[in-house]
This record gives sequence, C-alpha cells and structure tokens, in this order.
Amino acid sequence: MHIDEVPQEGNATLGGQRKAMYAVGADGRYTIVQSRGWEAEEAVTTQAVEAFQRLAHEALRRAREGLSSPLEYHMYRGRMDLALLAQTTGLWRWRIRRHFRPAVFARLKTVLLMRYAEALGISVDQLRAVP
Repeated sequence: MHIDEVPQEGNATLGGQRKAMYAVGADGRYTIVQSRGWEAEEAVTTQAVEAFQRLAHEALRRAREGLSSPLEYHMYRGRMDLALLAQTTGLWRWRIRRHFRPAVFARLKTVLLMRYAEALGISVDQLRAVP
C-alpha cells in the first residue's frame, strides 16, 4: 500500500493512539507511517475481545463448580489461548491442559505456579484464587 492509502478512519480499540504501519513512499521504498486504524480492524478486535470474555466467563463457571482449575479462567481473562500460554511459559500444550484439572493444579509446585503467574501478569495468590 502507498502512503496516501494508509487507513485513517479511526479505531476506538486503539484508545486514540496511533500505530505504525509500513507503506511504500514516493521513492518506492518502504517507510513507517502513522495510522489511526480502520473500522474493519475495530470490528475484528471487538469480536476477539468478546470471544475471550465469553470463554473466561465459561471457564469461571467451570472453576467455581470444581470442573476446571483457576488457571483456565486466568488464561482467558488475560486474553490468551492455549497456544499463546504454552509459548509464553515454554510448556507443552498437553501439560497445560492437564493443569486445567483441579486435582493436578492443586499439586503444582510453587516454581511452576510462579511461571504461570509471570506469564499472566498476576501473583501466585491471584492465580490460585477463583474470583
């Protein structure tokens, strides 16, 4: 896309901020251009956030019923999916899924809980708790 084609429609999910995009300048070289975003991007971002909120709500219900560990809830609340949490923590996905089981989660060592807490940006106490 050329510099004059960079969308400037606005995107409420950016909170008034601008973001950097690459565009082709008059000299044919790529350059960084500020963009206010566009409506399509806003719609997709809003749908993704709503999906994570729905998943978090369902995981919270399961955690309160004792069907899942608080880890699943905190993962979705932090807008992460299994693949992203695995990548962030350096753990295998199958291992994280296993930690969704309340009995297994209750036996996790503090070192592993600290790893999860750091990835999710919360304390170990918050990770263990079901709100």
